[in-house]
Amino acid sequence: MVPCPDCDGGSLSPVSRRQFVQTVGTAAALVGVAPLLARGDDSAAKPKPENLVKSLFDSMTPEQKDEVCFDWDHKDDRGLLRMHVSNNWSITEKKIGDGNFFKKDQQDMIEALFWGLYNPDWHDRIKRQLQDDAGGYGKQQSIAMFGTPGSGKFEFVMTGRHLTIRCDGDSTEHTAFGGPIFYGHAAKDFNEAPDHPGSVFWDQSKKANALFQMLDGKQRDVALIEKAPPESQVHFSGKSKVIPGLPISELTADQKTHAQTVLSTLLEPYRMTDQAEARKCLEAQGGLDQCRIAFYQSGDLGNDKVWDMWRLEGPSFVWHYRGAPHIHVWVNVADDPSVQITTRG
Repeated sequence: MVPCPDCDGGSLSPVSRRQFVQTVGTAAALVGVAPLLARGDDSAAKPKPENLVKSLFDSMTPEQKDEVCFDWDHKDDRGLLRMHVSNNWSITEKKIGDGNFFKKDQQDMIEALFWGLYNPDWHDRIKRQLQDDAGGYGKQQSIAMFGTPGSGKFEFVMTGRHLTIRCDGDSTEHTAFGGPIFYGHAAKDFNEAPDHPGSVFWDQSKKANALFQMLDGKQRDVALIEKAPPESQVHFSGKSKVIPGLPISELTADQKTHAQTVLSTLLEPYRMTDQAEARKCLEAQGGLDQCRIAFYQSGDLGNDKVWDMWRLEGPSFVWHYRGAPHIHVWVNVADDPSVQITTRG
């Protein structure tokens, strides 16, 4: 596991990944899950993550709910807890690998739920990221639930090092992914080499840099900015504030086509329903034509002018990619700029 001075949140002991979903404690939720996930099957027979959230909630004792379940608008010193995001944090104290707290069938549901939020083609890459950054799936991640699954608004949140992921059944109004999310990867060292060897997310940046190479001199002058904003600064600008960078609306036809490829590459790791919701939110604010792309000279590893830090931003769309000294990516997407989040980075 690679140490990370800017996002360490405690001791992370390497753990072996638990053999996945061997026993079934909640038959209605988990029938058939083990063989389907073992072969990466994404068929309709697999329980939806939203259904697993409800089964998990229903299986919990009052003592468990006291630890990890909250009212919809619960606040603490971080603000509105269900809308908080950070690069390395524990939303609650209990880790999902704690067999003294979570029963085996509950751990199985959480794991099946987690993998259901991702594109099956990305499962192996997510496993690699978890291994490099947290010693694998298991003891480092924690969860929380907000509202009451199955009766109105609810949200499941899992957090850890380089991880914030959500499941809300589209009950969180105006937002994609249920709220802000985070992903990252320190594949080799804290200060990664210019080509980020082993990073599962570096191809996203390569796609963005390919767009930069398509720009002419005047376009590059507008797109290239000396210093990046703070990485956690992903609150929405709205339409009244000028967003730095090159307007996508001013690109040529072939450049716009490649910009759409960049967007597709960013969305690709996630399940199709979340990809579609993110696109719907973006279109509500005018689509990519209302966004700007900026590349930052700061943090250019190797001084090779392959920009490690860049940002795609619209009125209520922010995808901030920080590639130096290793990869941190902050995502905030909604259909309304008034949506408020809290961050710490």
